[in-house]
Amino acid sequence: MMRRGFAAAVAVAVVGMSVAGCGSGYRPSKGEHGAPAATFTAHPAYAGLSEVPERLEADGTTVTVGDPDAPVTVRLYEDPRCPVCEEFETEGGAPQLREATIRRETRVQYTLASFLDDRLGGSGSKKAVNALRAALDAGKFAEYHDLLYANQPEESVDGFTDARLLALAGQVDGLRGPEFDSAVRTMKYRSFVTAAEKRYEKAGGEKDPRGPGTPTAEIEGVRIPAQYNGLLFDGKVFGKLLSDIRNRPRQWQDIPF
Repeated sequence: MMRRGFAAAVAVAVVGMSVAGCGSGYRPSKGEHGAPAATFTAHPAYAGLSEVPERLEADGTTVTVGDPDAPVTVRLYEDPRCPVCEEFETEGGAPQLREATIRRETRVQYTLASFLDDRLGGSGSKKAVNALRAALDAGKFAEYHDLLYANQPEESVDGFTDARLLALAGQVDGLRGPEFDSAVRTMKYRSFVTAAEKRYEKAGGEKDPRGPGTPTAEIEGVRIPAQYNGLLFDGKVFGKLLSDIRNRPRQWQDIPF
C-alpha cells in the first residue's frame, strides 16, 4: 500500500505536466517554483557550489558533482544548446537540485550530449562540452555549467564559439588560464565529446537509438518517463519529489512506471 500510495502521489503531482524535450517536440510551459526540500544532512552543508566536489567517473563519460555519500543520485542527460535544458537549469527543478547537492542530500551525474550540432548545424554543443570537460580539470565544472546555461544563445544560433566560451569562463574565478584556454581553442577533449554523445545515444536503447531526448533524468536508477517529464520544470514539485525519495527510497525504486 505504501508503494502504491507513493506512486499515486507522484502521478497526481505531475498530472497535466507531460512535455517533450529537445529533439522531440515543443518547449514546456514554465512551472511555479517553491521552497527547497527539507534539510537533512549527515555532515555540514558545503559553503556553496564552488566547494562541492566534482570528478570524472571510471567510465570516462560521466561527470559527478556532489558528496560521494549523498543518499540520492540524479543522472541528467543534457545538450548545451537545448533550450528545454536551459529552462530546466534556470527556471525549473535544477535550482532545487543544486541546493540539495550543496546540502549533501543529492549528487548529480551528467551525461553531456552534442546531437543538436548535427541536427541544426554548427559546432556549439561540441565546443561547449569540450569546454566543460576542461573546466572539470580546474575543479570548476559545476560553476561553469550553470553559467553556460544562464547565458545560452538561441538554439538556432551557433553561439558557443571559442571566444564566447572563453569570455564566459572569465566570470568563473580561477578558471581562465593557459591550460584551459588552450583546451578550448584546440578541442583538447574531442574524444570525450564523442564518447559522451555515444553514451547518451546508448541510453535511448532500441526504442530511441538516437538518444532519450534532453533533458532526461534518472533518480536512483529510475528514469522519469516522458509523460511525467513535466515535473522537472516545477521547482516545488521536483524539490518535494527529491525529499520524498530521500526519505523513502524503496518506494521510489518500486514505482511501476
